[in-house]
This record gives sequence, C-alpha cells and structure tokens, in this order.
Amino acid sequence: MIRNLLLASVAALSVGFAASAHAEDNKNAEMAGGEDGKVFRIGIIGGENEADRLRNFQCMIDTLPDAIGVEEVKLFPAADYDGTIQGLLGGTLDYAELGASGYAKAYLEDPDAVEPILTTVQTDGSTGYHSVMVARKDSGMTKLEDMKGKKLGFADPDSTSGFLVPSVTLPEAVGMPVKEFFGETGFGGGHENLVLGVVKGDFDAGTTWASGVGEFDDGYTSGNLHKMVEKGILDMEDLVELWKSPLIPNGPIVVRASMSDDMKSKFKDFMMKMPENDPECFSAIQGGDYKSYTEVTKDFYKPIIDARRSTIGG
Repeated sequence: MIRNLLLASVAALSVGFAASAHAEDNKNAEMAGGEDGKVFRIGIIGGENEADRLRNFQCMIDTLPDAIGVEEVKLFPAADYDGTIQGLLGGTLDYAELGASGYAKAYLEDPDAVEPILTTVQTDGSTGYHSVMVARKDSGMTKLEDMKGKKLGFADPDSTSGFLVPSVTLPEAVGMPVKEFFGETGFGGGHENLVLGVVKGDFDAGTTWASGVGEFDDGYTSGNLHKMVEKGILDMEDLVELWKSPLIPNGPIVVRASMSDDMKSKFKDFMMKMPENDPECFSAIQGGDYKSYTEVTKDFYKPIIDARRSTIGG
C-alpha cells in the first residue's frame, strides 16, 4: 500500500556540521536572515569529497552577500545527510539543498523548522529523477534478478534515491522483502563513496541518483554518476545499470522558516535568476545540466513524507 501511494503520487507529479555548532556561529545565527543579518549560513549535505563541495559553492560566497544584503556567507559541509538536517532543525543553518527524504525527515521532526521554496527542472522539463542500481560490468550481471543472494549497498539512511525509494519499490520488483532477496545490505557512506565501493568490490551493486535523462554511458545529464565522471574519478565503461526506479520528486531548496519574508524573497529571487545570470554557478552547485528552478511547497513532497513516516519513521 505504501509503495502504491508513493508510485501513484510521484507519477502524478511527473513533472562534521552538527546542531552543536561553534558558540560564535550559534550567536551569529540569531542575526542571520533578517534585514540586519550579518552572516548567511549554507549547509552542504555529505556524500562527496569535502574539498569538491566547498569549491562548487564558492560562487555563492562571492555573489550572494550583495544580492541579499548580508556581510558574509559561510559554508558548512556535513559529514553525512543528517549533519545538515540537524543544523537546519537547530536553526544554525539558513539554507540547504536536501533530497526529498531528507526534507521529509526534517518535516517529521519539526514541521515548522524549514520551508521548501524551489526545486530543479531537468533539461527535459521534468521535476524528478531516479534511483539507479549499478554494478561492475565485469560482474556478468545485466538485470536486477542477478543480484539474488548478493550484497547490495545503499548510499545513506537519509537519502531518497540511495535508500528510501529502493526500500519501498524493490520488494515488488523482486517479489519478496529486500532482506530475503539480497544476501546482505549495507551503507556506503554517501553516494560517491558507495559507487567507489561498487567499483572496488565492497558491494556487488549499489543504489545512487541520476537524472535518467540522456545516456547512461555519460552518467546521464546530472546526478552522482555524472558528477563523478566530470571529476574524472569514474569511467562509465566499468559499470552496468541493473535497475531504475520510478520518477522521484527532485529535492528541495529549503530555508530556515523563521527567516524574514524580505530575506526569503531576496534569496528566492537570487536563486531563480541564477540559471541565466550565472550558469556556471548553477551547474556547479547542482552537479550537472538542469534547465531552471521552479517553486514548490511541502505538498510536492507529501508522497515522500508519507512513505518515510510509514517505512522509516522520523
């Protein structure tokens, strides 16, 4: 029933940072977000090399202060998804980009802590992406059924494509519970590390995220595989795709709900104009080719919130 709810609703759409941040940062967080805000804090979810994440978001440090009227922008890369989520719940972050399941976790813990305002639009006009299961090409596997009794790797417990959606949709695809079909499951420590783990043989296959648009041989147009190819740390010739999920709602750009309306408006305007005004920055922070941003509300993520509530809890 939960799987059907997720699939029906999603198809209808079709279209170390921790809460205990440095004392100085906690103090400054009280000032961030208002017209007199001095520091604007950006949380960056884990799962990718920290130096790469900081480099990708450097353009925000350079251009955002003047646009929204703050003195400084600070970046806080988390070790994992939960680090960023806890920073948002604790009020020590002003903005982050989450997966749909990460947002669902934050919403279920405190529905008034963060507000989803935008999401990305794929190059084909859709507002969704996919979970894909990849294995080494030399494994001889070509389809999901070949993974029976083998070790499957998930990306992160709070990842939509790397855990939640596979957990909900794979049982019907294989005709039995995940724990009965696969010989073993585990977590790879984020999407990038998971795929590297598959390549090294730590897992027989793993679930990661991809736009599903374009060619698999290119790592698709965006997503984790695409980013790894662009960085030169993955050759798609080494991988084969065993399974692709139904469409998943693209994750939201969220802001601290207590931020002033004026600041929210300025920030949303800055982000909406970014694809045209600064396409290099847009591509860097999103990790691939996208068309634009579009506005969303929490209702867009209701299927994922419901699925997470029923299968994982908070």
